[in-house]
Amino acid sequence: MTNNAHSELVDSLIGMYENSSEAFFFFNKDNKLLHLNPIAREIVDTDAIDAMLEGQERSICQTCKGYTNTTELVSCENCYFSDPKQDFSSFQVYLDTKDKGVLPYVASFHTIDSEKGTKVLILRNLTKLLETRELLFKNTTIKQIIKAQEDERKRISRELHDSVAQEILSSLVDLRLMKYLKSPEEVSQKVQHMEASLTRLLDEIRNMSVELRPSSLDDLGIEAALRSHFKWIEKNYGLVVHYTSEIKGKRFLNEMETVVYRICQESILNALKYADVDEVNVELYEKDDNLILKIVDEGIGFDTSQRVFKGTGLGLFGMKERAELVGGKLSIMSSMGKGTEVLLYIPLKER
Repeated sequence: MTNNAHSELVDSLIGMYENSSEAFFFFNKDNKLLHLNPIAREIVDTDAIDAMLEGQERSICQTCKGYTNTTELVSCENCYFSDPKQDFSSFQVYLDTKDKGVLPYVASFHTIDSEKGTKVLILRNLTKLLETRELLFKNTTIKQIIKAQEDERKRISRELHDSVAQEILSSLVDLRLMKYLKSPEEVSQKVQHMEASLTRLLDEIRNMSVELRPSSLDDLGIEAALRSHFKWIEKNYGLVVHYTSEIKGKRFLNEMETVVYRICQESILNALKYADVDEVNVELYEKDDNLILKIVDEGIGFDTSQRVFKGTGLGLFGMKERAELVGGKLSIMSSMGKGTEVLLYIPLKER
């Protein structure tokens, strides 16, 4: 490299250092601050900078509020500053800034001169990135919610048209025909026909009401709501659900009971449609400060490594999302020919 080229490179590096949007902190082997660029001075409070320039022990702690590791969102355990031999080429750290409070930064901390022990800490503000990600997640979630609402409305609309509307139309036709009937026997027969039609209509409306939200869930709790649902499943589809509950009528938060009910409802529906079974086992109990729902069938099973699964309604991914809404964890274990086990844990201690 020629002298001119070397000089241009040095000038470019100095210009990048001085004008960069990333903060640079250079430390010696004793963790004393050697240099920092202008943007770094804007981020960190003057007292913290002075302490680092003087080489005071743990001076970085005046501004650092912890970093993210594999076990915790914010931690000071195995600190990047006190144990730089670990891989800290890229991690998230939280700093108490000069005038904007605690902010997240993506950081890199590594040695640049092994002989002298010189290290550099490079920081880039994550606030805008996280705000963009949060907005994207919010917009995506809203779209998913709207789609789910529209799909449910379509389903209800079809059921209203195919069952309720048809039954009402049939009864209306019978009513119009009755004024032309002359014999009491014909009138009586037509009335019986209308009575049967209206009875079917009432059953359809009750079934739709239960599917939308069973009143027993609000009035009597999750234990009774599930028991009622299983009786309805057996009556209408012939699937026998062996239900064991150990909560003894205990009530939980409304959102928790709703999540348990919906996940159980979807699991039973999937077993009914795809597992090729006549019986399903369901257990509901408390253990180690968790509310646990366990659903087991001995059906044909499926390959959990597949990215796309059969099913309708919530779907397996939707079930997991519902569990996360109440801080729960859902695991689905299955293999071809060996049945399926759905296990839901919802922590109770914090609630």
